[in-house]
Amino acid sequence: MATLAYREIGGKSGRYWALVIGSGALVAAGLGAALYMRAHGHHVTGMTNQIVWGMPHVFAVFLIVAASGALNVASIASVFGRSPYKPLARLSGLLAVALLIGGLWNLVLDLGRPGHLLDAVMFPQWRSIFAWNIYLYTGFLVVVGFYLWFLMERRLERHSKTIGLVAFLWRLVLTTGTGSIFGFLAARRAYDTALLAPLFIILSFAFGLAVFLLVLITASSALSRPLGERLLKRLKGLLVVFVAAALYFVAVYHLTNLYRAGYRGIESFVLVSGGVYTLLFWVIQVGVGGVVPLVLLLTAKTRLARRMVVASAGVVVGGLAQLYVLIIGGQAYPLRLFPGFVVHSSFYDGVIHPYVPHWPETVLAVSGVGVTTLIVLIGVRLLPFLPASLADEAIDVHGHKGRPAQAPKSVVPSP
Repeated sequence: MATLAYREIGGKSGRYWALVIGSGALVAAGLGAALYMRAHGHHVTGMTNQIVWGMPHVFAVFLIVAASGALNVASIASVFGRSPYKPLARLSGLLAVALLIGGLWNLVLDLGRPGHLLDAVMFPQWRSIFAWNIYLYTGFLVVVGFYLWFLMERRLERHSKTIGLVAFLWRLVLTTGTGSIFGFLAARRAYDTALLAPLFIILSFAFGLAVFLLVLITASSALSRPLGERLLKRLKGLLVVFVAAALYFVAVYHLTNLYRAGYRGIESFVLVSGGVYTLLFWVIQVGVGGVVPLVLLLTAKTRLARRMVVASAGVVVGGLAQLYVLIIGGQAYPLRLFPGFVVHSSFYDGVIHPYVPHWPETVLAVSGVGVTTLIVLIGVRLLPFLPASLADEAIDVHGHKGRPAQAPKSVVPSP
């Protein structure tokens, strides 16, 4: 593998500080929204006793799942020995940490009283998947932190494959745990299936790579740092495989539920009669998040980097829609407390529960993206996470030794 030069973001670009200030304002707004909900109660949100997980959970689960997938690029380099991806490993690890912290920001602040989280840490209920996930999430941050240290410290780099393998296995367990949160809820027809664990793993690959590509291509363009066509084609191939696999697992999930007699009601609700949930499923999740990216990546003739940005953005939007349908649509569909019996009462039996997200929860949800962006911006400013060049001639794209990358002679102002 050729020796590559890594550089921090330099200069005093107004665009960079505008992004920092904008992300900071978003974080502050999210904190303010959380304090507002804390002071006035959750009745100021669209959440109810029937729908207790709202927009903050949709964004939180997306960010946590994407965090696992964002590390996939580093895992391909370290664990599977694919040297062309090695220059991207540092950014992959940074983005994984930032995404997870952004997701946890949403989860903790949406608890109402975040201090109660300490009770779950000090007095864990080991039969609860929620208790396990507390340690999986914090452990992931520790493992990836050591992984980045080994990657960036020349004396420890030879051990990066070992710690990379630990991180790879840990993130598989983490994503399995996240999917199992829903898969273990047998009372909800939309959740009760073991397929959600492997589904969440493949979704993490697609979501994480899409976010990674948006950051990589945007940063390379803003910094005027070369990004090779052949490397982009490799990443495009990965994204095509992951998006296609995600569509396949979604199809298997719904076909499995259609085959089960007790689950045809929820499938009819999501696929046919669910109103906004049906619209989100077919138009945004399947269309914008699946079919359109595949068509763009496989058939379009426009510039590859531009197609990958549009396709990745589509995967992100489709992923958020998918989690909205799963998490909120799954709660909106009425519970069946006594299968096989007809139950009559005045407490919402058989009623589709309405949900309209209000501004406090929406602002809190989006602030998780602000936290992620702020961490990435600070990280690339302080430490050398980004290569000076990712041109084809500067990296090993065919398994042979390439020429060392040379830092550009002219200093390009950073965004």
